[in-house]
Amino acid sequence: MNKKAVIVLSGGLDSTTCMGIAEEKGYELYPITFHYGQKHNREVEQAKKVAEYYNAPDHRIVNISFLNQIGGSALTDDSIDVPTDMDEDEIPVTYVPARNMIFLSLASAYAEVIGAEAIYIGVSAVDYSGYPDCRPEFIESMNETVNLATKAGATGSEMKIDTPLINLTKADTVSEGLRLSVPYELTTSCYNGEVEACGECDSCRLRLKGFEEAGAVDPIPYKA
Repeated sequence: MNKKAVIVLSGGLDSTTCMGIAEEKGYELYPITFHYGQKHNREVEQAKKVAEYYNAPDHRIVNISFLNQIGGSALTDDSIDVPTDMDEDEIPVTYVPARNMIFLSLASAYAEVIGAEAIYIGVSAVDYSGYPDCRPEFIESMNETVNLATKAGATGSEMKIDTPLINLTKADTVSEGLRLSVPYELTTSCYNGEVEACGECDSCRLRLKGFEEAGAVDPIPYKA
């Protein structure tokens, strides 16, 4: 039997790079994408294209739009604008409360049912926006919790949360993705969710910085 990995696939640069890394390691890819009540649907649509590119046998799209009802984030709450100027010393308003904890909980349930041994998530603790659920200590804690809370873990079939990008700069991530021929032209990163990325939000700036430092050109369109 082929070994399986669940990939938390947002349709963005980092999660798509994880698809390429997991494929190179010989995993059969089982992407899971979350519609978490974000203001736009573009990242879900791009995730579908990425999953098709990798011939994923079963791409799950899960609706957890109650995060929109909770609010508290510029990505889900219509009363909060997406900022273009962020204070690096503060957790930005684009942080979605407990998002990665929720994602990994649901991904681990899916992984347990299909017998996957790995769960990939594209978090980074280097070039990132300062979200607390991207820190290595969170991943370590969640990894332990997943194996304590599941039948798979309790019966010796442990699952591992794999974060291959956690110590990489955005430029390192881009370089790795280009080596693996990751289809970056299918990805989206802009918080505003338009076909032409704004180039001004924190996510766009980090992405552009990564491509520039990697000596490459970002293949997605940007507003002039």
